[in-house]
Order: sequence, then C-alpha cells, then structure tokens
Amino acid sequence: MRKVFHFLGCKVTRFATRQELSSLKAQRLRQEIAVNDVTVPDQNIASLVDIYGRHHTYLRISLAEKCNLRCTYCMPEEGVPLSPSHNLLSADEIVRLATIFAANGVTKIRLTGGEPTLRKDIVDIVGRLASIPGIRQVGMTTNGIALRQKLEALASAGLNKLNISLDTLNEAKYMIITRRNGFNKVMRSIELAESIFDQVKINNVVIRGINDEELTNFVSLTEFRNLDVRFIEYMPFSGNKFEVRKMVPYKEMLKAIDKKFPVIIKLKDLPSDTSKAYSVQGFRGKFGFISSMSEHFCASCSRLRITADGNLKVCLHGNSEVSLRDALRAGASDKRIEAIVRDALSRKKKQHAGVERLINMTNRPMVLIGG
Repeated sequence: MRKVFHFLGCKVTRFATRQELSSLKAQRLRQEIAVNDVTVPDQNIASLVDIYGRHHTYLRISLAEKCNLRCTYCMPEEGVPLSPSHNLLSADEIVRLATIFAANGVTKIRLTGGEPTLRKDIVDIVGRLASIPGIRQVGMTTNGIALRQKLEALASAGLNKLNISLDTLNEAKYMIITRRNGFNKVMRSIELAESIFDQVKINNVVIRGINDEELTNFVSLTEFRNLDVRFIEYMPFSGNKFEVRKMVPYKEMLKAIDKKFPVIIKLKDLPSDTSKAYSVQGFRGKFGFISSMSEHFCASCSRLRITADGNLKVCLHGNSEVSLRDALRAGASDKRIEAIVRDALSRKKKQHAGVERLINMTNRPMVLIGG
C-alpha cells in the first residue's frame, strides 16, 4: 500500500513561512489517505481501457518545451526547434483536458517538460488541477534549477509528489551531462523539498562511462534521508545520439550495488509500478530501477501523455500522436474530446518496440515529449 498525500485546505497566494511549512507537513501526515497505486476505477466513472484491458489512470502533462539545461540524453547541444507560444496549451486548455480525463477515471497527474518551473503560471495550474474532482495526486518532475523560488507556493497550491532529476553527485560531471551550471542550485532544491515532502524521488539516468560508477554513492544517500532514488536505463530518443553500449541494464546496476551493501531487500512492487524497488537493510530511504529497455513494463502501463503543444501520446516510445489542442480550438465538446482519446487508445500497441527498432524510429526528442 502506497501513501498518497492530499492537500485539503484553501489556496494560498503568498509564500509560506517556515512555521507554516512545518504545519503544512504535519497536516499532510494527519490527512494522508492510503490508496493502492493501481487505482481501482470507480464503478460510476467511465474508464479509459485499451484492447488489452489496461486501465489508464495516470496522465502526464508537459507544461513547456523550453528547458534551462541541455542534458545529453534528452536533446542535442544546440537545443531543438520550439513551437510558437500560441501553439502551446493555455492554462485553461490544460485544466479542461485534465477535467475530461478525470471524468474518465484518471486520478493522478504529473507535470513535466521541458522544464515545468519555467512556466510562469505553474502555481495557478497546480492549484486548479488539485481542485478537480477525482484527482488524488498532482506531481511534478523537475531539474530543480529554478525550483526553490516556487516550491513553497507549489506545495501550498496542492503539489503532493515531487521528482528531481540528478544524474551525478560531482559538480564538474554535472556540467558535462547537462552542459550548464546549476549543481548547487539543485542540491539546495532537494534539501528544501525534503523539508516539505515526506519523500522526494531522485531520477538518475545511468549512462555507461559517464555516471555508472556513482550508483553506490546515490544509494548511500538513502541511509539517513527518506529519498527514493530511481535509476533509469538510458533510452533512445531523437537527438540524443544513443548507443547500445552505453545502456546499463538494471540487473547489472543491481549487481554493482549488491557488491557494496551487505543486505539488499526487494520491496513489493504494485502492478502498475514502473520502478523495481529495493532498499538496503537499515536504511531510511529506498532505490529502484526503471528498466524500460531491458525488461519493459508495458503489460501494466496505466499512463497517457499530453505534450506541451497539445498532442496525445498513448506510448512514450510510440510515434503516433493526435492533436487535442486542435480539437479544443475547433470547438469540440467534452464528449468529442473523450471520443478522440478513446479512439487513440484503441490503437495502443501491446508493447513498445525493442532497442534496435527504437534507435531507427522517428520520434520527438525527450524534451518535446515530457517523459
């Protein structure tokens, strides 16, 4: 059983004080509601089910194409062509789409990018999404660079899950991977997040010859801190110059970690978990592996994605898309939007292609998908 925390209070339009943050965290713990990660659809709510019987209860929404980093695994050094601002979804359009999805069984929303904190109206968006009936969880994945200035307001607005990307604990190597400065800003963001959230997730893309020797250093972070470090297998996307030899399979990562720590405990994975969870005996936090390449989890996929320019992607690794933005702006009713979503979902494949096919497949760069 995984704990999901809900903010049930009023919207806050100013930054919280330290005392208020402590109160907010205590309130979060008092109000926690235990729910299965695999949400059982309400019998009175229509479910988004594909032909393989997979219930889709998790919506990932990209808020921005822009990013203040240039991570090697995400995009080329020169960046990528960006959509004109008028082609991106507005806050009203995002909330309307989320409301339609919630009426059809979606209970969890995650905001991604690009870098979502670059969106000026992100606090307002979070507050509006958190107030949608049926939405139990609003999370965000961020690189942490600009997070500290907005995190308290985001938490007060209703953000209750947070993933921060950090691929190395070495400042010089951070610049090599991200092609930008910012390591210390990210570390300070993580510290602030730990003071607000019961648990913070760290996303770490593992690349052979770059940061694979740091696995045990990241696991060591979980000894006294309630962090959930997730090691992600390197994946092929347009512009990231993927090479199979640089991909470290999760079993190889686990073997390296097992050599360092005497007792590794396998934790129970719920059916829709993307991460295979473990902990070191006696450690406060945990770690896990997202094995998209070596051992996919397509059979239990519950995720749908909306890109910043309003396209629905039913699979991260698929290149099929349908524009919900165009339908919205053409005056489509909620029922029509729902029909478009269900039609796209009916074509979702049983599983994504293997590594070799993905390398040669035309798809968006990761930064334009939203992870």
